[in-house]
Amino acid sequence: MKVLRKIIEIDDEKCDGCGNCVPSCAEGAIQIVNGKAKVMADKYCDGLGACLGDCPQGALKIVEREADEFDEEAVNELIKQQAQDGKTAGTQKPVISGGCPSAALKTFSHTTCDCANQPRKTGSGGPSALGHWPVQIRLVPAGAPFLKNADLVIAADCVPVAYPSFHTDFLAGRAVMIGCPKFDDVQGYVDKLTDVFKKSGIKSITAVIMEVPCCSGLPHIIQKALDNSGMDIPFSQVTISARGEILS
Repeated sequence: MKVLRKIIEIDDEKCDGCGNCVPSCAEGAIQIVNGKAKVMADKYCDGLGACLGDCPQGALKIVEREADEFDEEAVNELIKQQAQDGKTAGTQKPVISGGCPSAALKTFSHTTCDCANQPRKTGSGGPSALGHWPVQIRLVPAGAPFLKNADLVIAADCVPVAYPSFHTDFLAGRAVMIGCPKFDDVQGYVDKLTDVFKKSGIKSITAVIMEVPCCSGLPHIIQKALDNSGMDIPFSQVTISARGEILS
């Protein structure tokens, strides 16, 4: 049944197929088809516009027109189908097809063996503990499956470079989002994290920042997003020195 409602409209002339909007659509309604972003069906689009701010060309806008009603059941089936289509040999391919490879959703399984199960010293070499992709705050969609009921690490993007045991001490068994509060869009971070906290059932948040002053903005961003979301999520903070030591 068609109703008059708000829905996303994509301007083909402006769209360059970068795919930034794809992971921003938690419903999986947008895909890249023949080099252009397309809303796959009206019923998948809720018209809220979470994808708007991620288009560098300004090709997306909200319009009001007659369209099929938003169908949450159909969206759930679509997301399940996309996930099922992406599974192969214990590795999940992009849940949403097309677009920029840096924005394609992936989850990784970690193989186990006797040597992998052995304790190893902090800072020693070993397999990556990263369980998903992407990791940038701006690229991770609020409805990403790897965020569901996750313990979440939100780290300044300098931290993994400075702290040699980031994977073993912070990343293992957790989801991660990274960013820079100095160079990126602070309000964009607040809005994205607010959406994540509302939608994903996050169990705990650990902010890992550097000792430099510009990093101090990240915990404030997280706290603002928590306040906006109205969610009560345990939140802790760790500060790393420029020499890679835990200060607090």
